[in-house]
Amino acid sequence: MQMVKKTAIALLVLWFAVIVMMPKQELYYLLEQELAKKDIKISSEKISEGWFSLSIKEPSVYVRGIKVATIEEIDIFTLLFYTRTSLKGLLLDSSLERFAPKEIEQAALSYSVVAPFDVAISGSGVFGEAKGAANLKENQLRLKFSENKNLGMLRSGLKKEGEGWIYETSF
Repeated sequence: MQMVKKTAIALLVLWFAVIVMMPKQELYYLLEQELAKKDIKISSEKISEGWFSLSIKEPSVYVRGIKVATIEEIDIFTLLFYTRTSLKGLLLDSSLERFAPKEIEQAALSYSVVAPFDVAISGSGVFGEAKGAANLKENQLRLKFSENKNLGMLRSGLKKEGEGWIYETSF
């Protein structure tokens, strides 16, 4: 029994050390390099690192050299087997108002190794609340918006289902 206890403690200490010493900023720069291959650039950000998290303040997002969004803050929290990314204050460029809401107050993406092909998504803004998931295996996105009259530009791409509206697409 002592051996099992010592092994469990050693694994817990090893796991904790890996998370704390993980090069979070370097992983973020690797993500930037992968996005650059798809002509997406993130710039003007201020990065700060915590024990289990990485915080990116005031990044601007460019696609093919055109600024499409500014984000107040991105927080990435990881425990290796569970990762949560939170966005606060996403402001899209005014040229995209026909396709998406201009401002998203907050959004969250959650990933767990328990369901390796599913990413849970939630968000809120002038459109109300949205919850859904992205299936990475089938490349599908499904979001359910709460009943709200401020869907505006989104309503044309949504289907009515029960008490809310559904958005489905593949990527």
